[in-house]
Amino acid sequence: MISNLHDIVLQGALQFPARTALKFKKESVTYSEFAEITAAAAGRFIQAGLSRHQRLAVYLPKQFETVSSFFATSRCGGVFVPVNPALKPLQVQHILQDCNVRILVTSKDRYEVLAESLALCEDLHTVLLVDVAADFVQQQGHLHIAAFHRPHVTPAMLNERVAPTDADMAAILYTSGSTGKPKGVVLTHRNMIVGAQSVSSYLENKPEDVILALLPLSFDYGLSQITTAFLTGATVVLLDFFLVQDVVRAIEQHQVTGLAAVPPLWAQLAKAKWPEGAADSVRYITNSGGAMPDALLTQLQGIFRKAAPYLMYGLTEAFRSTYLPPADLPRKRGSMGKAIPNAEIVVVREDGSLCGPNEPGELVHRGPLVSLGYWNSPEKTAERFKFDPVMPKGALLAPMAVWSGDTVKYDEEGFLYFVGRRDEMIKTLGNRVSPTEVEEAVYALDPAIVDVAALGIPHPELDQAIVVLVAMQHQQQVDTNAWLLQLKKALPSFMVPKVLLQKDSLPKNANGKIDRKLLSGEYQHYFSEGQNL
Repeated sequence: MISNLHDIVLQGALQFPARTALKFKKESVTYSEFAEITAAAAGRFIQAGLSRHQRLAVYLPKQFETVSSFFATSRCGGVFVPVNPALKPLQVQHILQDCNVRILVTSKDRYEVLAESLALCEDLHTVLLVDVAADFVQQQGHLHIAAFHRPHVTPAMLNERVAPTDADMAAILYTSGSTGKPKGVVLTHRNMIVGAQSVSSYLENKPEDVILALLPLSFDYGLSQITTAFLTGATVVLLDFFLVQDVVRAIEQHQVTGLAAVPPLWAQLAKAKWPEGAADSVRYITNSGGAMPDALLTQLQGIFRKAAPYLMYGLTEAFRSTYLPPADLPRKRGSMGKAIPNAEIVVVREDGSLCGPNEPGELVHRGPLVSLGYWNSPEKTAERFKFDPVMPKGALLAPMAVWSGDTVKYDEEGFLYFVGRRDEMIKTLGNRVSPTEVEEAVYALDPAIVDVAALGIPHPELDQAIVVLVAMQHQQQVDTNAWLLQLKKALPSFMVPKVLLQKDSLPKNANGKIDRKLLSGEYQHYFSEGQNL
């Protein structure tokens, strides 16, 4: 019985002992070996003083120690906090302070960059370095600096720990959101186990699968590649890439069968050079983290000719919410699909009553994937985690549901369609415009488009004006005025961009999504004082 996260590793060692669990560069470990590595790491964390429910952060790129630390923390009864390796010292400091991290696992060079910030983290007492000699010990102020790799404690000492229940905290994942500093989403063991069971069931994962882990493991979508694979005995290939051709080579070399990405990364892959047959091993691709432009999907279907595309929608607060079965894609193109197994999605009005077909409302996720809320932030938790609109009003202590902040609608068959984020909807001339719909129209203009962002910018006459930013493959120049004329033929007048600007590239956040918050701030005063009107 799997009741907590590290049971997945123990089960894998029993069911698939000789199968490859992880590959990293030229090395690989079997499920049996990975269980031993995880036990050793758990013993090291006990030696370092990790207590039940305490937080252990991991600030490393993808490598064996990164993954083993997650499951080892679970085995100790602790809570792991993956920190995106792309973050800078002040951002790392915020995370460590916000959730009172006690132990940090990192490398020597990363520690040296962080040292000044770590001195300000009062709750942090130990830093374990993965690339120093086993006898390395150093004291820096209140911090004990030591080696990650040391002789581990006996299994008997591990067994003395009280095993966490499925309702206990397992991880805290930090998500940027639309305003303020990143918030820590608290996930239980049940959240993560049910999520892995649900996704692996509709993707039909099996031991023969080889999954390429491209996304940050601090991103729930990226972490899911590990949990779903380990649950089913599949192999995970860890890859931190610098050039998109590295991904192409990895897919061909490892005969990858499963590939997950977000739209900006898919756009890069669509422009890569693919040798004949290089992608033929891929049996499925998945998209989440933003709507997949239809033109981009068409390009990807031409590259991944034998792969079934799974278009998904999710939010860190509830892991994954919907998917569109590939069989329904031809007749429901543009749909988010329906709820994933063991979840329910409802569309509600502002008063909490349920919407009817084709009536826009807020997407609300209910069921066992709903997380515990935001760490140390009751006010923000109360804004997003609210009453369950399906439960009877007389039910006491009813579980909370996640109110996503996304506007959606569903058709007569129950298939959902994304309208826009409530906090990103553009209000112009009394109309509410979905940025996604404008972006889809722009993507359709030219297959060489890499990224598009439609923004609502304050305007003295329109309330907000639509500003569209476009980045092209190889920065090729386009006639933006001609494009605006084409958009006038394709869109209602109130949806036509006021301005269309070409950029060399669009900034991305740590999870690889277009950084709309940064762009909105940059163009906030574009129409001020009568300029550019």
